[in-house]
Amino acid sequence: MVELDAVVLGAGVAGLYQLYQLREQGLRVRAFDAASDVGGTWYWNRYPGARFDSEAYIYQYLFSESLYKDWSWSQKFPDQREIERWLHYVAERLDLRRDIQFSTRVTSAHFDEDRGRWTIRTERGDVIDTQFFVTCAGMLSAPMANLFEGQDSFQGPIFHTSHWPKDDVELAGKRVGVVGIGATGIQVIQTIADDVAHLTVFARTPQYVLPMKNPHYDESDVAAYKARYDELKAILPHTFTGFEYDFQHTWADCTPEQRRDVLEEVYQDGSLKLWLAGFGEMFFEQDVNAEISEFVRDKMRQRLKDDHLIEVLVPTDYGFGTHRVPLETNYLEVYHRDHVDLVGVKDNPIARILPEGVQLDDGTVHELDVIILATGFDAGTGALTRIDVRGRAGRSLSEDWGRDIRTMMGLGVHGYPNLLTTAVPLAPSAALCNMTTCLQQQTEWISDAILYVREQGKSVIEPTKDGEDAWVAHHDETAGATLISKTDSWYLGSNVPGKPRRVLSYTGGVGTYRQKCEEVAAAGYPGFRIE
Repeated sequence: MVELDAVVLGAGVAGLYQLYQLREQGLRVRAFDAASDVGGTWYWNRYPGARFDSEAYIYQYLFSESLYKDWSWSQKFPDQREIERWLHYVAERLDLRRDIQFSTRVTSAHFDEDRGRWTIRTERGDVIDTQFFVTCAGMLSAPMANLFEGQDSFQGPIFHTSHWPKDDVELAGKRVGVVGIGATGIQVIQTIADDVAHLTVFARTPQYVLPMKNPHYDESDVAAYKARYDELKAILPHTFTGFEYDFQHTWADCTPEQRRDVLEEVYQDGSLKLWLAGFGEMFFEQDVNAEISEFVRDKMRQRLKDDHLIEVLVPTDYGFGTHRVPLETNYLEVYHRDHVDLVGVKDNPIARILPEGVQLDDGTVHELDVIILATGFDAGTGALTRIDVRGRAGRSLSEDWGRDIRTMMGLGVHGYPNLLTTAVPLAPSAALCNMTTCLQQQTEWISDAILYVREQGKSVIEPTKDGEDAWVAHHDETAGATLISKTDSWYLGSNVPGKPRRVLSYTGGVGTYRQKCEEVAAAGYPGFRIE
């Protein structure tokens, strides 16, 4: 048995920084990751077309000016390979690999009330005794992979986008089927269309999409964004979504012409600005959302032209911004190609996978050589519910969250002492944040909380029931005022059969959440029991 002060689950964006901070405190700490190297999301999601849709210069750590400025991005929205290289740079610069155990999947974590410590077990047989268990497993790391009857019978390869092989996958000359048209499916489809012999897209839920403008950077571009380090460090933690831009216009104060001008301006930016810095009222007011939704629909219809494509690909039964909004590059134009078929499966769903391809409910069979599943994730909770996590009196986190998804500020769960969490429900990092902004904030809060516990001569920190109840009530009240709470999507966990329905992400804004977290810490952690 190995004895540690802290175990960090995951070696992605959150895990690397968490490991660094706890090690700087002088703790005996080790991170564990099922992957063979660092990267987290950017290790696993190496599918064709994977890339940022946050601007690269804001998806960075801001605790070290030299760490920030000594890395240079090649374009505004780099691809997975470049992002992975950046995370390797971080791991090497901070000398983190010596405290990470790779290719190791954690299978269980049990809290011993008598000793006030966790026993962590891995698939490889490791047993670790630790005071703190800090989870940085990511909010999109538990794929919905085994969804269809007969998947094992398919004669060709089936790939889930989140477990894409490191080696090149040969798609040239193949009949390829892609299941799913969320953000990931869109990136895959627009990327592989030029390579395959025939592409069949199985589309259930249409998406509002925004065109990406992705300029390559020259030396002057790189120098310009690096010169903004202090500005970005001051701005990002306090905006609504952790991006550099924020809502600047009020719908009621603008004329119809001014509204249109604002929408055109943010649309032409080629980023997520229309969603995250257009008009904030679209998240709360149905009539405002309806107008903005129609603006985006019209942009999509102008590009699609074909009635069948418009019917399958343009959303009509939910509003813009209440689902995750994907960025794309010539994605809609793919469907005009002769070798691309669009199959709507909303009213005629996939019934099963056959050895030769995909069979729909009406008996139609689409023969394929390769199937790509872009079918999403058990978001926010799945990474931990797939581990046997047990707290006081042997209570199971999987069972608790199977009944009701509850946390204290997304930083801990009542009944699970010294379990400190990032990227779980009821915090902005669950869905509505530039992830690096929010993960930095959460790991810093956790590091400070652990330091506080130790400096007080205490050994345990745990959310109280009253504290958690109050946060859940505040979260639900805040979320209930939005149109997000009225729209089925993975934001509510409605893509996972039987998952309790609750808006996964805190919708009060990144800056507001940060302020509330800082107030709790400054007041000596009310809502938490420390002993």
